[in-house]
Amino acid sequence: MKAYAIVQERVDDQAMFDAYRKDVVATLPPFGGRFVVRGGAMTVLEGEAPYPRLVVIEFPSRAAAEGWYRSPDYQKLLPLRLNSSKGNFYIVDGAE
Repeated sequence: MKAYAIVQERVDDQAMFDAYRKDVVATLPPFGGRFVVRGGAMTVLEGEAPYPRLVVIEFPSRAAAEGWYRSPDYQKLLPLRLNSSKGNFYIVDGAE
């Protein structure tokens, strides 16, 4: 079953975040990850969106998604995201 990494965020330090964005792409292929949504225009139809940026990354399985997040390559980049943005990060199972 596919799984998705979903991030809602607000970028506070664009230069640092750009360094993260540039290098994060290379961490995905070993885990079968691919961007489905990467921050495009968003329209809120119901409720509130406390963070204006949304990212969705598809993985072939939860194990792959969690493996990517815990991988040494991603963990090296993670401080750049954490220090340049504020938000929520989820891993969610897809529908069968």
